[in-house]
Amino acid sequence: MIEIFESREQGFSTKVVYDGWKAAFITYSPQYDELKEMKRHMETDEVFALLSGSATAFTFDGTLHETPMEPKKLYNIKKGTWHHVKVSPDALLLVVENSNTTKENTERMDFYADSSRN
Repeated sequence: MIEIFESREQGFSTKVVYDGWKAAFITYSPQYDELKEMKRHMETDEVFALLSGSATAFTFDGTLHETPMEPKKLYNIKKGTWHHVKVSPDALLLVVENSNTTKENTERMDFYADSSRN
């Protein structure tokens, strides 16, 4: 049997959850329009793949790092890394992470990119 999923929602939408992992899509929404917040997952890595449009991955370790994403590449954000993705209005990202990634094991912080570049 084959299940087929497509992205019709804005933002983050989980499509498949199975045996310890989940796959989701990220599409354009205000949350992914600008860098205002960063998060880090304390129990799992998170993998991104750009399927269409454009996107930038941001990481923060005391210094802000910008990584323009390219199609046909996987971007693995390691557990405990502050991160955010910004996407274009036509972007589609595939996300794979542990199925137990929740608000309870994810930390968030307000982030203003201009203030980090002083």
